[in-house]
Amino acid sequence: MKNLTIITFAALAMSFGKPPKYETVTFTVEGTCSMCKDRIEEALDKRGIRKAIYNPEEKSLTVTYNPKKIEEIQLHNLVAIAGHDTELVKATNAAYMALPGCCRYREGATCDD
Repeated sequence: MKNLTIITFAALAMSFGKPPKYETVTFTVEGTCSMCKDRIEEALDKRGIRKAIYNPEEKSLTVTYNPKKIEEIQLHNLVAIAGHDTELVKATNAAYMALPGCCRYREGATCDD
């Protein structure tokens, strides 16, 4: 009986002490410059997201997140809300038009940075 109690407490302690399992995903996001990079990364500064790194030259976003806290489609939605199209979700025209002129990638804009 004593061994069963010890095993039970040990199992409980191990289950509560487990760090969250994070996943990493990379997908395409439209953007042109360092301002876009800052905006996209800031849009993903949310609970459940460990880090987000946008590369404007490659138009790729790599996100490490906890799938128990946030779903992958939500990552795309957060970026689209910030005005940037992803491979799965297109930003609304209103969100896109709120971008600075040099960041309007649909119009072929480019920034000088």
